[in-house]
Amino acid sequence: MTIDVIDLRGFYSQRVGAVARRLISRGIARHWPDAEGQRVLGLGYATPYLGLFRDNCERCFAFMPAAQGVLKWPTARPTLSTLVDEFSLPLPDAAVDRILLVHALEMSDDPDSFMREVWRVLAPSGRIMMVIPNRRGVWARGDNTPFGHGQPYSRSQLTQLLRRTWFTPIAWSEALFVPPIDSGWMLRSAMAWEKMSAALSSPFPGVLLVEATKQVYRGIPAKRERTRLIPALEPALVPRPLRRQRP
Repeated sequence: MTIDVIDLRGFYSQRVGAVARRLISRGIARHWPDAEGQRVLGLGYATPYLGLFRDNCERCFAFMPAAQGVLKWPTARPTLSTLVDEFSLPLPDAAVDRILLVHALEMSDDPDSFMREVWRVLAPSGRIMMVIPNRRGVWARGDNTPFGHGQPYSRSQLTQLLRRTWFTPIAWSEALFVPPIDSGWMLRSAMAWEKMSAALSSPFPGVLLVEATKQVYRGIPAKRERTRLIPALEPALVPRPLRRQRP
């Protein structure tokens, strides 16, 4: 089920959304401390997190799926966001170095086709970062946040999907251990929840953060012709048919 872009903007304007943004941004920054000289694409509703890279990367822009809708971003600068068909991105092959997927994969009706299109526009050895609702987490069990919409994933399901679509997972982390409760004391203690749960290896984070790299294979012919190394020799003593002599 796709959530509307207006609802996504409304969530991040609330206290719970602001806390979620801060904690997820902390996780993204651990994987990608900077993106200097890189071409960065945000896919889905990634604009709350693209500010981490906008000032030091070569270029930074946002694609929002047609079913979700689009909002102007950034609000006070020339627009860097546009509405797209998620299965036919308006980019040539190998056009970007890094892709950040937020509120994207879990909303897609065809995850395999979507990820193969992501693979197409990503440069060789490029990297993607996906923020995905955890199937076992509390945030995926209610529809009062965007992480409760769409299809949540487990770690093994994500690994299988990435390998099917020619990506290699290289790093994992988690975020949103705090319950999605709009309570002042709960939200104020969110950072303590994160540190304590991460130290105890809690299995119930709200989202999974996975970094993957693009696999590039060399095509191998399906069938090879075998070369005969020794020429075929006709046996020397081959019986020949007798010729009839004329009288």
